[in-house]
This record gives sequence, C-alpha cells and structure tokens, in this order.
Amino acid sequence: MAIVLAGSLASCSSSGRLLNFPLDLAGRGLNSPASELTPHLGAEYIVFVSDRRGSQDVYLYDLTQRRLIDLPGLNSLDAIASHPVVSEDGQTIVFAAIREGRSGIYLYNRETRQLRNLTENLPAEVRHPTISADGSKIAFESSQNGHWNIVVCDPSGRTLNLPSSIFN
Repeated sequence: MAIVLAGSLASCSSSGRLLNFPLDLAGRGLNSPASELTPHLGAEYIVFVSDRRGSQDVYLYDLTQRRLIDLPGLNSLDAIASHPVVSEDGQTIVFAAIREGRSGIYLYNRETRQLRNLTENLPAEVRHPTISADGSKIAFESSQNGHWNIVVCDPSGRTLNLPSSIFN
C-alpha cells in the first residue's frame, strides 16, 4: 500500500499537486511492501503505522530530508499502535496503542526519547488522539462515562478544563 499526499504542503487548492513516494522494497523509505496505515501530516513530517517489521509500529518520515527518522524507545513488541499524530515541529508524537489488552494514549518526545502513557490512570477505553500544532494540547476520545467523550490534556497527561467560550 502506498502513502500518497494530495495537495501542496504549503497550502491546499483545488488544482493541488499529487506527491507520490516510490516503493522501497528494503523498507527504508516512506512506502514499503508492508501495510502503511493512518498517515498524519505535520508540516514537514508524516507519521504513520506500518507492519514492515512484523508488528504494528509507528514511523516518522522527514519530507525535507526524504528519509525515515529513528525513534529509539518508541516501539515495543507488546504494543499494537494506531492513529499516530505529530506536532508541527516533529518533536512530539502521540498515538493510541493496546498493551496487555488495555488501550492507552501514548506521547513520545523525540528530544528526550521518552515514551509516556498519558491515560495510565484513566479507567476507560481511549482512541483517536490528536495534537495541537505546537504540541501543548492533546485531545482523544474516552469512554469513561459509558459513552464516548472528548478529553483534552497537556503533555504531562493533566486534564485541561477548557472555557466553554472557545466553543461558541
């Protein structure tokens, strides 16, 4: 499966341009013979999930340098990753994962190479994270109250109480 981005990276227009990244049989590029899933574009980066190493892992591709970026400490054999997103500067990656039968929202900091479970103490299923452009807010869905609600937190996992005026 190939990842193809439609539109210009700087702006989208109706004419747009199609960016096609070639297949790399060795798995060192953006597209490989494996399944490439749920891509997310963050300025000069694409984050996605792939099973190219036999497990569902998160990958980060630098569009400027046209290469995969090493993410030490991010992927593990005991997790099934999904729905990754990346901050605009490419330094913070947030994704959903299932570990030991429990869903969680994880934050990876490329500078410190640290992985944190933001929902470790949340007694609920969680899914579909997203991150603000500057990396200061993370939103995701939570089933804590018996139905799906949106939770917003900071990178430490502390829930933010947003003023209702931002929704008006």
